[in-house]
Amino acid sequence: MKEFFTNVSRYPRYFISFTLGILYSVVQPLTPLVQRPTTAVALVGAVVAGFLFLTFTLRAMLGLG
Repeated sequence: MKEFFTNVSRYPRYFISFTLGILYSVVQPLTPLVQRPTTAVALVGAVVAGFLFLTFTLRAMLGLG
């Protein structure tokens, strides 16, 4: 039974390292864009627009508000 709990305890560590790896691989190519003000503003605008699009789409699909 100890081996079972040892094995199950590995899943959260795998999930955390997997999530951090994806976050790192997404952020790494975008770091040079943040160094110039023009592209930084465009990048922030694109992130905000994407978040709003996702929010409005999910609200419409789920029938909220």
